[in-house]
Amino acid sequence: GTSVTQVTATDADDPSYGNSARLLYSLIQGQPYFSVEPKTGVIRMAAQMDRETKDQYLVIIQAKDMVGQPGAFSATATVTINLSDVNDNPPKFQQRLYYMSVSEEAPVGTTIGKVFAEDSDIGDNAAMEYFIEADSSDAFYIITNNETQEGIILLKKRVDYESKRRYSIRVTAVNRYIDGRFLKEGPFEDTTIIKINVEDADEPPVFTSENYVMEIFEGAVSGALVGVVTARDPDDDESPVRYCIVHSMHLKRLFSINEHNGAIITTEPLDREIASWHNLTVTATETRNPEKISEANVYVQVLDVNDNAPEFPKNYETFVCENAVSGQQIQSISAVDQDDSAEGHRFYFSLAQEDANSSHFTVKDNQDNTAGIFTGKSGFRREEQFFFYLPILIQDNGTPPLTSTNTLTVTVCDCDTEVNTFYCRYGAFMYSLGLSTEALVAVLACILIFLVFLLAIVTIRQQQKKKPPFPEKMEEFRENIVSYDDEGGGEEDTEAFDISALRTRTVMRPHKPWKKTASEIQSLYRQSLQVGPDSAIFRQFISEKLEEANTDPSVPPYDSLQTYAFEGTGSLAGSLSSLGSNASDMDQSYDYLADWGPHFKQLAGMYCSHRTVGD
Repeated sequence: GTSVTQVTATDADDPSYGNSARLLYSLIQGQPYFSVEPKTGVIRMAAQMDRETKDQYLVIIQAKDMVGQPGAFSATATVTINLSDVNDNPPKFQQRLYYMSVSEEAPVGTTIGKVFAEDSDIGDNAAMEYFIEADSSDAFYIITNNETQEGIILLKKRVDYESKRRYSIRVTAVNRYIDGRFLKEGPFEDTTIIKINVEDADEPPVFTSENYVMEIFEGAVSGALVGVVTARDPDDDESPVRYCIVHSMHLKRLFSINEHNGAIITTEPLDREIASWHNLTVTATETRNPEKISEANVYVQVLDVNDNAPEFPKNYETFVCENAVSGQQIQSISAVDQDDSAEGHRFYFSLAQEDANSSHFTVKDNQDNTAGIFTGKSGFRREEQFFFYLPILIQDNGTPPLTSTNTLTVTVCDCDTEVNTFYCRYGAFMYSLGLSTEALVAVLACILIFLVFLLAIVTIRQQQKKKPPFPEKMEEFRENIVSYDDEGGGEEDTEAFDISALRTRTVMRPHKPWKKTASEIQSLYRQSLQVGPDSAIFRQFISEKLEEANTDPSVPPYDSLQTYAFEGTGSLAGSLSSLGSNASDMDQSYDYLADWGPHFKQLAGMYCSHRTVGD
């Protein structure tokens, strides 16, 4: 009876006229799971369905007008109904018993095997969680792969074939999301048994402890025993094991080990104040199989021995005014000790015996690991003594107690009651140098004069480098620079060249034979020797060459310089050009060379003689 959906049909007839538009719905396909209300078209469930059996149904609904009477028209529609999933199926293991195995050499975290519980539901309704119920050894754990919904069994701790060879665990699969409406159908979980066999392997030696802590007093003689490490072969107790210390190349080797019994000894005395702990790595190797190696950590603590006397924690700067009164405290001191003390440090202060009878200063122990330095008299004179050196004895409470002598330097300052630290340090510095104030001022003045002189030299050199090498010529060049701002006519300037040469491709220059052209040039040239630039022959020659340049398609369409072989009328010798030498098959006459003068006498002799021989 659950409503699934509603279908609606429309009829174009007039609903107010008879039964033409009165519709009646009926189910053609979809029984026995669905039904339809005849008047409303509401589709309802008619029977229970199982998505795991069939998840989609095609329901065909028919609508008839005239209330389904004979002669009525009808139409059909198909409704696709998909069943959504609910968690109504519990998980089921494929097997009731699983067998797996793991090597005793397997490290922690090794995957041993997988199990899978099937669930007919889909999506979140098939999500699983796996648990291990019974595992007294606590050697394994299981996780869930959220993508495949598999249970992955992992090794939680190392197993030993010699100790236990077989494990049995119980694994339960539970649905992650449970629908309370279906709990009455039973628990949504399933259980299986997993038996795990441990495989034997050749194992490395095993130490009795992974970490050893040993103690030794500082200052122990070389070769003193620190402790013993022990390892055995788990496969064979009688198999010998060899021990070794892994030394760092950058650290000093302070320990050695007996490779047979694992005894660790010192190679030299240890000092706790340098290092109170030493970390060693010891290896054990099977003698029969050197590839089987195991390691253990050894921590050596160096115990304290009272071998360091107390001392000042810093260098004290102590000052006293010349006008100081007796009993005035000028310094408070303390002490430090590098040794440890189980009961806490206790220090005792006093003046050394050789200075105890001095009346200049006294030491008062405050009984709290500090002491005060007091003046023993009134008035001090720098001219008599600038520094006082007080030997202070400091004793600790160790066993045996140690005492040290520390020197406290007291500087006398030129002051009344309050000490000017800077002035006192300056005076002490000058006193140590043996210089007076006037001498120091003179030295500083000399240094200042030298620096000023050096700065002047550097400034002059820099100015010389910046000065140009030829200032007069640079000024002359600058005066002769002339600027022009003339611009061309651009694309509208058509007078610079014949634009028609760019607009036609039919203008072709008739080519003349080379011999004919050469003869014409030679003839025009000969004639130009006797004419001036205003001659008609000259103008004719220029016009012909200009026409050739204008009609030549290979010449660029811009102004160009044309050079021709006219020398003018000033040369008596004429031209030496041989442009027309091959224009005639007849021999040329070189008799005119004799008229060129004495400079061409030898050339005239060569050609004239050749001509004579030829004749």
